Amino acid sequence: MTQGIVKRFIVICLLWSAGVLAADAPRLPDSVRAVLKQNSAPESGVSIVVQEVESDKSLLRFNADRSRNPASTIKLLTTWLALEELGPAFKWPTEAYLAGELKGGTLDGDLILKGYGDPYLITERLWAFQRQLKQRGLQHVTGDLVIDSSYFADEYGDTGEFDGENLRSYNVVPNAFLVNFQAMHMVYEPDLANNRVKVLIDPLPINLNVENRLKLVNGICGGYQNGITVAATEAIKRDRIVLTGKFGRGCEQYEMTRSALTAPSFAYGVFKALWEESVGTLVGGWRKGAAPVDTEPFFRIESPPLADVIEYVNKFSNNVMARHLLLTLGAVAHEAPATRDKGRQAIQESLQRRGLNFGELYVDNGAGLSRKTRIKATDLAKVLILAAESPWAPEYISSFSLSGLDGTMKKRFAEEELTGQMHLKTGRLRDVFATAGYVHARSGKNYAVVILQNFRGADDGTGEVAQIALLRWVYEQ
Repeated sequence: MTQGIVKRFIVICLLWSAGVLAADAPRLPDSVRAVLKQNSAPESGVSIVVQEVESDKSLLRFNADRSRNPASTIKLLTTWLALEELGPAFKWPTEAYLAGELKGGTLDGDLILKGYGDPYLITERLWAFQRQLKQRGLQHVTGDLVIDSSYFADEYGDTGEFDGENLRSYNVVPNAFLVNFQAMHMVYEPDLANNRVKVLIDPLPINLNVENRLKLVNGICGGYQNGITVAATEAIKRDRIVLTGKFGRGCEQYEMTRSALTAPSFAYGVFKALWEESVGTLVGGWRKGAAPVDTEPFFRIESPPLADVIEYVNKFSNNVMARHLLLTLGAVAHEAPATRDKGRQAIQESLQRRGLNFGELYVDNGAGLSRKTRIKATDLAKVLILAAESPWAPEYISSFSLSGLDGTMKKRFAEEELTGQMHLKTGRLRDVFATAGYVHARSGKNYAVVILQNFRGADDGTGEVAQIALLRWVYEQ
């Protein structure tokens, strides 16, 4: 045996002993490789872990220890630790105080509302809150609506900081007294009789000025946002929005969701509109203030339990609700006012108590709407495995989207064998596409699956097609 052959033989033995040339050496499934190759996407930009839930056996590990941007799949970490630390029955209160004398249904003074970060204070619940106030004898307020949102620190700037889209509801920033996610449902319809575009907005804050400059033209639905542009005339206050563009007569209806105003101004505008519609009068304006200390509230409501809240976070990828979870974790662990730093610290402490060291983890805001967020596929898979063993596993797993049935997965794998066989969370940013969750395979085995794709164009279709190929492959195992 020549010296060169001996050297090669030694190298092969070393590689084999290290597992590099072992039979289970990491290799992407052929279907996934084909998708990436067809779209000139680099395998180096993909991280995958597929592991049986009931055992330590990994079916596939590929670039599993590379730190990636997980986009919205980081919500799976945030919601798991919220369940573990707060419990599925945790609720957020909202309190009302009277600053003045209540007599004959009239409060001669201010109505003070204090929020503690209820992420699901939608208009229906706000209306029920007002109805309870009315039943307790309050109908007319001569003073202002005073809003106390001090439970969360005021540490956020422009809502368009992430991508410049300051009216998009996904960019809404947290506030301890947040009403209806600070979002409006806008419906556009052709009004043929009056040759105009009718716009229905719900809820419509009483202090928002909407200028409708839309033109009704011949044609059908089509184009970006059906040709509609929604813009604010002032970037910070956003108290006046202008609707421009051309809307086709043949378009029966078009819907979108947008945000406006600031959180307290929006809350006041919606509160006053609902109040004067069904309760009584609110004479004054609004201002920030503090609720009285060591005083029982006039009335108090509580949010739905956390187990219900995380369904909206994971099934519909609600960013501001996830951010509220992070801040709540921080406030509970390190007292109010809640900050992102306190929330991130609470998450690290919670992981450490469970013997987990996610060294390269950075959750940023807990929602994944960030270029800074990082986690390894192997660490996110650990979350899924541990969560499946938790007493709260049913609440956690049921918060994921069901393939072909609901949430962000409603239109994927519909009307086929894989329908309902996967509980998944997806995430997408520019050049990022990620999916994580559980697959109930044809064999009856359950797998935890994580695929993080970070490469140019991952969000333009390639990432989704690769994800579909992987999930089909796992199902066949």
